[in-house]
Amino acid sequence: MSRISIVFHSGFGHTKVVADHVKVGAESVPGTQAQLVPVEAIDAHWADLEAADAIVFGSPTYMGNVSGPFKTFMDASSKPWLEQKWKDKLAAGFTISGSPSGDKLNTLQSLMIFAMQHGMVWVGNAEMPYNEEGINRLGSFTGLMAQAGQVAPEVEPNAADRKSAERLGQRIAAATARWARVS
Repeated sequence: MSRISIVFHSGFGHTKVVADHVKVGAESVPGTQAQLVPVEAIDAHWADLEAADAIVFGSPTYMGNVSGPFKTFMDASSKPWLEQKWKDKLAAGFTISGSPSGDKLNTLQSLMIFAMQHGMVWVGNAEMPYNEEGINRLGSFTGLMAQAGQVAPEVEPNAADRKSAERLGQRIAAATARWARVS
């Protein structure tokens, strides 16, 4: 059984929608158990992250980077970092903002560098853009980029972005299963 933890912060609920769909996608791969971990509850989940085979990081893009609460989680991970608790785990990431770009690439790069500092192995997004379903419609390969309502922030990520999140979940789950066989 592969265990995947999805650590996220959701200021307006949009990131939680994406996290939910990453979980659905991951659990669609036989032998995978996925768990949502809001950063606000991280103190109850450090052991879960240590036990996970893969960790997916999700943050909204605020002012061109991860949100403040997500950064607080990153900073709080110094003890697992010192003890190399996450070394050789797989990692992936996703972000969402109200605009098509919103400097989301910088957020994904922050998540990737954070994972690399922990000695993790990053799994990017392998979906080709411009397909019939709109999967990876924003064209990101570093991780998943999604968009909330540009004009109306209460609008959830659209169907294509939710499906893209499921595909990212499937990819990290399949990679985790393969990684477990070779390690």
